[in-house]
Amino acid sequence: MVAVGPHASTTPTATLKKLGVDGVVLGECEDILPKLSQDWQNVSSICYWDGEKPRIQGSLNATDMNRLPALHWSKDTIQKHHHHHHRFDAPPIGFGAEMETSRGCPFHCSFCAKDNFRDRYRKRPLEIILEELDGLIAQGVEYVYFIDEIFLPNRTLLKALVERNVKFGVQTRIDLWTLPLLELLGRAGCVSLEAGVESISPAGRELLDKQCKLSTDELTKLLIFAKKHIPFVQGNLLDSKVDDLEAIAAWRQHLQQAGVWANKPVPMFPYPGSPDYTKKWGIPDENAWERANEYYLNVYAEFSDIQEQQPLPLSELEFEPLSYKK
Repeated sequence: MVAVGPHASTTPTATLKKLGVDGVVLGECEDILPKLSQDWQNVSSICYWDGEKPRIQGSLNATDMNRLPALHWSKDTIQKHHHHHHRFDAPPIGFGAEMETSRGCPFHCSFCAKDNFRDRYRKRPLEIILEELDGLIAQGVEYVYFIDEIFLPNRTLLKALVERNVKFGVQTRIDLWTLPLLELLGRAGCVSLEAGVESISPAGRELLDKQCKLSTDELTKLLIFAKKHIPFVQGNLLDSKVDDLEAIAAWRQHLQQAGVWANKPVPMFPYPGSPDYTKKWGIPDENAWERANEYYLNVYAEFSDIQEQQPLPLSELEFEPLSYKK
């Protein structure tokens, strides 16, 4: 059994021990998994048991997105398992699915855990994206959520989506979009747009290393314009600890009057692998997730309106560590 994902990539030895798996993949897994039928000593980007000790071999793998084929699903599989509807504009009608058009992010915000997983931004070829999407549409999918770390403006892709009968949702940065591109985004079928604003002040955005060149007024106008073309638009806020609470409330009320939803500022979790974590504690070790979780629960007594209840400590969520028997 093999574990993959950001937890395994960030804390491979801890993941190996806690899950009791045979190995973990460091980084993205598509290139590595087929090689695990070989002698693992000849495979890079993995951590596995060498006798009774974990052995880390190679560095993080980044998949060549140009080589990934389109995924094809049977209608039976979609009907049984693909009911994903990450949308807020209306109740789901038909089947939903997830898709990637890109991986990584060209930005380096302080709160994002990208230093050791999907750091470099890479796009999939347009023809592969459309082949996969057309296959989903042919099998009855009516809504797709693009799970890209950040959905960047892509005029060619959006024009291709205009020609297809599918609705979709994205998460992005509103400062990357122009008025004509937002209009095209809505015409292409976008019904749900989550936009990271993070802070209503330049000081807050600078603290989070957003590298945002627009003013708060300009960001607000873009969100309100987007709502004219997209049924659900959200401006996401993080608790940067520098914004005035009354100013936040006034900004949220202004957006809500225009039909744009803006959440109460979300407490920032110091994800292992993010600049925030590294600044506080250095390179993540085996206890990185426990350390970050304990800090998060101790610092924040009140949580956002998008979180239903107080998070639990990891010790109450995890299973007992599994022992590995050779």
